[in-house]
Amino acid sequence: LPLRSGGLAGLLYPLLGACLWAAVIGYKPVVIVHGLFDSSGDFILLQQFINESHPGTNVTVINLFDRSSSLQPMWKQVEGFKEAIYPIMQNAEDGVHFICYSQGGLVCRGILSTLSDHNVQSFISLSSPQAGQYGDTDYLRYLFPQFMKSNLFHLCYTAVGQRISICNYWNDPHHRDIYVNSSDYLALLNSERRNPNSTEWKNNFLKIKKLVLIGGPDDGVITPWQSSQFGFYDDNETVVEIQHQDLYLRDVFGLKTLAARGDLIICSVPGVEHVFWHKNETVFHLCMEKWLV
Repeated sequence: LPLRSGGLAGLLYPLLGACLWAAVIGYKPVVIVHGLFDSSGDFILLQQFINESHPGTNVTVINLFDRSSSLQPMWKQVEGFKEAIYPIMQNAEDGVHFICYSQGGLVCRGILSTLSDHNVQSFISLSSPQAGQYGDTDYLRYLFPQFMKSNLFHLCYTAVGQRISICNYWNDPHHRDIYVNSSDYLALLNSERRNPNSTEWKNNFLKIKKLVLIGGPDDGVITPWQSSQFGFYDDNETVVEIQHQDLYLRDVFGLKTLAARGDLIICSVPGVEHVFWHKNETVFHLCMEKWLV
């Protein structure tokens, strides 16, 4: 018997069409890396947005270093996430996409810099303190109630402090020398501290096809918010935008090369608080959707 269009066929045909479309287009797998104090369960809406716009996409939210475990040292997290993500890469002939939120954006930079055979196509950095963090936020008051931004360097720039993730990218503009000498993570990634692997790390990082930097002025956590797009404070706490930053001008790890290739995308969205970036459908459609094909 022929199926009536209003009945089962009406349900099946669009579904079959979507499956065929996904099979033909072959959307690349998406790997999501969470941020400080998050867990994989916080990204259900983002998974939903991806599967609605790109049906059949294999989306994996890596379930590691959740909640308080996200305070573990950044290099330890890089190794753990790398181990979990590598098999996904190996099974993806055409590559994968990264969406890395908040602290996770810096974890992903560590992976992309140190993994020579990664196949990441789009690296979407979602409100991540890529140039570092320096601000009196609720997170800071919760973690270090006895400190303010002006004196946290006394803890962060010690061997003990460098065992706490947030201290690995704490970037005090008034104590640059101590930061450069003490930061085991961000200063190395930025080659602000002498790094014998800097050329290799740059070549690895430049294997990505697109770098998408998402942030906005109402974030309230990433400080300055422009750090999500590689802007940061000078020693007067005036924000210097990415194109005037030394690490961009000297193309230390490839930002200028990416820009010259047309592969550096900056997407700024006002009105979004930090904890809502991955739950905001407008942000997804404006800044992420087109880079996930």
